[in-house]
Amino acid sequence: MRTAIVHPGADNLRYEIRQIVEVAKAIQATGQPIRWENIGDPVAKGEQPPAWIKEIVGAAAQEDLSFAYSPTRGLDETRAYIAAERNLEGGIQITADDILFFNGLGDAISTIYGALHPTARVIGPNPAYPTHSSAEAAHAGLPHITYRLDPQSGWKPDLADLESKVAANPQIAGILIINPDNPTGFVYPQDTLAAMVDIARRYGLFLISDEIYSNLAYPGSAMRKLASVIGQTPAIAMRGISKEFPWPGARCGWIEVYNRDQDADFDRFARSLLETKMLEVCATTLPQRVLPRVMSDGRYYPYLDQRVNAYDRRARHAAEVLSAIPDVIIHPARGAFYMTAVFKDGALNLEQSLEAPESAAAIIAPHLGAALDQRFVLHLLASTGICVVPLSTGFNSDLLGFRFTLLEADEDRFEALIADLAAGLRAYLASSRPS
Repeated sequence: MRTAIVHPGADNLRYEIRQIVEVAKAIQATGQPIRWENIGDPVAKGEQPPAWIKEIVGAAAQEDLSFAYSPTRGLDETRAYIAAERNLEGGIQITADDILFFNGLGDAISTIYGALHPTARVIGPNPAYPTHSSAEAAHAGLPHITYRLDPQSGWKPDLADLESKVAANPQIAGILIINPDNPTGFVYPQDTLAAMVDIARRYGLFLISDEIYSNLAYPGSAMRKLASVIGQTPAIAMRGISKEFPWPGARCGWIEVYNRDQDADFDRFARSLLETKMLEVCATTLPQRVLPRVMSDGRYYPYLDQRVNAYDRRARHAAEVLSAIPDVIIHPARGAFYMTAVFKDGALNLEQSLEAPESAAAIIAPHLGAALDQRFVLHLLASTGICVVPLSTGFNSDLLGFRFTLLEADEDRFEALIADLAAGLRAYLASSRPS
């Protein structure tokens, strides 16, 4: 081309969670069954949305207005329902006009980072969720800036690390929180949230809290939404139905804007998000029409309770089994349906491997120059068919480890999966140790 057409941040766009699928499918084609532990899609993993939710969706699909545009902000009655429910929870009070719908939170994330001033940065957690970290890095054309989640303290954020990086990088305009966290399953304590709000307040920043899993926090986790501690600090909370109903194919998410009246620049930024959505006209109508009917149904929250109790049970089982491996650090998730295992320093080396069929070994061979945790993930995939995601390349982290899901609904199969994962870990770690 006679002039450059590639965005300078294009090389920062990476989504290992799906990219590993290409390798897994090639191995699957050799006859090796694959156990897909890479993507958090409850429906694909066998969870069946209840018949009563399907009936509500089916009835809404028969209504003519489900085929029409919605208002750009979202359906009036749906936003009013969400605002009323949010206000009942306590904390900051909002109106329907503080809510903006998107075609899933991926759309919201892309829009938010794309609307930032070219020099403004948002610091996020490490390990990072790649949709956020890639979009932020691509926006800036620079590596994503992160604060540390500490695996030694159950993934609690290192607040000193966060504040030191905020102070050292005046281009940081915002702090990202993912609560409950993906990939670790960590739930932020209220005092930690309040401390992060205080840092934002003192340095003149806004916050983004991705709360897509907020209704999937486990019993006893003490989950608190950002709205409960935000005070007068500008912020954006993000929610959706993909994981809750679950209906990931609906691509239905929304943001809640807090305290836009406290800062003129933040207010203008919030208006720019609405103006950007106007160019697309609106988000998809059908799931918006369905949302209040499902969430107000008396069966909804008992249904969520059943799901989170199952995830909690699986998380505790996985932690019990995998924590017995000396070179692995693991904590049971307290929300969402993911867990992350971290290898202790020095546990991995370039000589380790697992026995695998020759055809599968040939498929992973071209990729084995990768990070040490990615080498483990590839060997595990070739040997056992278990497809997990490496922490370093998949979640923009300097830690070595992997993420797996808690979505296998058949308890016997889940226990077999964890047993096979533990056996693979033990065999790999023992296969070659540095002299």
